[in-house]
Amino acid sequence: MASGQQLIKSDRGSMLTMSDDNVMMKQIVGTHAPDGREVDVKTLLLLVKDILKHATQQIDSSLTTSQAHAEMEDKTYHVNFVSMLDALSYTIDRISSEIAYKALDGTDAHATTVSLFNMLTSYSWDAKLVLTLTAFALNYGEFWLLAQIYSSNELAKSMAILRQLPSIIEQSGPLKPRFDAINNLIKVMMDVARCVVEFKDLPPAYISNEVPALSTAMAHIPTAVYWTMRGVVACEAQITSLTTMGHEFSISTTVAWELSTLAHKLSNMLDHLRKQLDTCYQYIDEKRNVESFQMLKNLFEMIHIDNMKVLKALIYAKDDIQPLIDGSSKKRVHLDVLRRKNVLLLISGLDMSTDELSILEQIYNESRHHGARLDSQYEVVWIPIVDRSVQWSDPMKGKFESMQSSMPWFTVYHPSLIEKAVMRFIKEVWHFRNKPILVVLDPQGKVVSPNALHMMWIWGSSAFPFTSLREESLWKDETWRLELLVDGIDPVILNWINEGKYIFLYGGDDEEWMRKFTSSARAVAQAAGIPLEMVYVGKSSKREKVRRVIAKITVEKLSYVWQDLTMMWFFWTRLESMLYSKIQLGKLDDHDPMMQEIKKLLSYGREGGWAVLSNGSNVVVNGYSTTVLQTLVEYDLWKDQVPVKGFDMAFQDHHFQLRGIARPCSRFDFPMTTGRIPETMKCPECNRTMEKFSTFLCCHDEVIPDELSK
Repeated sequence: MASGQQLIKSDRGSMLTMSDDNVMMKQIVGTHAPDGREVDVKTLLLLVKDILKHATQQIDSSLTTSQAHAEMEDKTYHVNFVSMLDALSYTIDRISSEIAYKALDGTDAHATTVSLFNMLTSYSWDAKLVLTLTAFALNYGEFWLLAQIYSSNELAKSMAILRQLPSIIEQSGPLKPRFDAINNLIKVMMDVARCVVEFKDLPPAYISNEVPALSTAMAHIPTAVYWTMRGVVACEAQITSLTTMGHEFSISTTVAWELSTLAHKLSNMLDHLRKQLDTCYQYIDEKRNVESFQMLKNLFEMIHIDNMKVLKALIYAKDDIQPLIDGSSKKRVHLDVLRRKNVLLLISGLDMSTDELSILEQIYNESRHHGARLDSQYEVVWIPIVDRSVQWSDPMKGKFESMQSSMPWFTVYHPSLIEKAVMRFIKEVWHFRNKPILVVLDPQGKVVSPNALHMMWIWGSSAFPFTSLREESLWKDETWRLELLVDGIDPVILNWINEGKYIFLYGGDDEEWMRKFTSSARAVAQAAGIPLEMVYVGKSSKREKVRRVIAKITVEKLSYVWQDLTMMWFFWTRLESMLYSKIQLGKLDDHDPMMQEIKKLLSYGREGGWAVLSNGSNVVVNGYSTTVLQTLVEYDLWKDQVPVKGFDMAFQDHHFQLRGIARPCSRFDFPMTTGRIPETMKCPECNRTMEKFSTFLCCHDEVIPDELSK
């Protein structure tokens, strides 16, 4: 008993007197002379973890029952590991004997720990620590193995009596705090060991000691290894003293405090090392992302026989899971379903509007039902982009699953499959800025359009195969006509065009102007004897205000009106797409009459009212609210020209004379979420270069986003 009490006193004294860690660690580092020998510390640590896990699990059960039953999980280790154990068994036995013997004769804990370092001088820091823990696991495991089987095994029973195990079991109450403290210290020691081994396992190709986080950790690891091995000595001392001195030794009340103090010291070191380890992982992650990003860029510069390499790099590289959901069957499938097909990558966040989804779904379904040729040649795949810095929450999960289930095309199984380097590539190279884009890959994986969404909105599936060349070709065949503005939106207007009627498309949110405009237009049509139809198509913004205007027009029967706001959204989206399409092609020609008219309409859509007059398909006037209304009001001034020039030219000429009276300021808003923004633009009214402003817009009259309204 005297030697046991002496051990506690000497250990406590050494913890207090050896306060100068620098002096102590100089001594420890002086023993370190590794010779390059390799130890499979990871596999060895797994074995130690198994032993200590089963041993510490017995603390509560063995102290409260007379019999304990546990099964050690059988493991079959590879041949190299078995041969390594053969080479290490002598060293492990020496350490085991050393810590047990020094615990018995009351040697100072620091001195015992130093003797272990002298014994392990040729090993790396991680190997020293894991070998010491292995030796302790042998002793500790044997102790608890006897506790488990002594009541049912005669051999174990005799050995247990020699170890005084029955009396220890009987003293379960007083001993529980001590074993809890041992258990807690063992847990911290194992955590430190795993952390140290993780540092050893960092890939040298991506990180070196020149990185501050790693060099800082390497400087602190010897200290952490020392105090962990010191913890092993302390735990061994408690077990050895219990089995040799029994009940008399258990009366000490300071043991649990000593062990807890050591555990606290190690916990602080572990926290510091983990912070450095996290920083190292971030550094490695960034390096790997840079490498992956560059590899991805290089991949798109190569020629491939099919699109599989590209799709695997973008979506999922391994073959261990099925990374896609088939929108039609809702079953998971492999990337092979896309082999050698034109693939349209729909890239968006979780905030894609229901308007966008419904129109895209309509176009997609039409191509499937009416174009068997297209059906086998192109597929759409949704690539969800989710900010990794934002924690994945239940609302996000619900939003994702809702969007995924509504899509009839292929979707990526989960956003986490999309790597950081891929997201960087999509943002930097493909200019994704939160607004959805539709990147088109040909059957060999080559990008043939950086964003075909504009094409899809304007021409639908007739734009197949959705290449930039096809886009240019479609523009060459396009003319400034009413079908360009309303095609695919409302068959009623297409019927009016076929019937050769005069048609006024008009918009804005000024109710008083609309009353005057519609009544004046109706009066002029009657006076001129022309068949006239009018349709209200809203504004590009202020959706809720437009909803109220629709109600007024309907009640007062001012004109035909689109009741479905999605139709209005699509009208303005198609107009914007025409502008973006030209910008993307690099052909925003300020002398192109058709684009000038489109730009006027977009500008009018932001500022006040407007009207477009057509005679069947032919657009007669595209004008601002004041000039169009005044042209109608002043009908008496130009009615004599109608028989001479025709209603079209007479209206157009008088409107042209009035243009200078109230020429509005042109305005174009390009959200920062738009991928490509032109450097300069010319005014569609006066052809001067427009000024560029930065605007912060908060329009409270806008519709509430879908994800917030649920």
